[in-house]
Amino acid sequence: MTEPTTTVDDHSAARRRAATTLNTELFRFILVGGFSAIVDFGSTAVFTFLFNFTDGWAKTGGFILGTLTAYLINRRWTFRAEPSVRRFLITMATYGVTFAVQWTLYNKVGLPVLTGWGWEPFWVRFISFVFAQGVATVLNFLIQKFLIFRT
Repeated sequence: MTEPTTTVDDHSAARRRAATTLNTELFRFILVGGFSAIVDFGSTAVFTFLFNFTDGWAKTGGFILGTLTAYLINRRWTFRAEPSVRRFLITMATYGVTFAVQWTLYNKVGLPVLTGWGWEPFWVRFISFVFAQGVATVLNFLIQKFLIFRT
């Protein structure tokens, strides 16, 4: 009986599989993020324009709904991880950090700057949201991929 040998081709195939997995996860994460952003922004807009919440409270409510949507879909579909209370709590703590970043960029940077430029209230909130969400999405992917759902 001969010992199996590892060849350069085996290593190349393993690297290609890892790259494919990363590309698939990144693609799925972006899709889920886009859907969750719609939930987040839609909820924020409803809270702001229909229920007259302050921008801070509206953003908080929208973020919570978008975050829960993202976590549930990413856990099952993007990263294919089993349910775990520990992972859920770590993810929520991570979302707490990214919420602070996103809330600050939305309320303390985007809203005052764009309002100062005289833009319409809807567009001020939309552009502020896109900017803050973009930063939060990159931060979330890095944390989730390399710390929470590392494979």
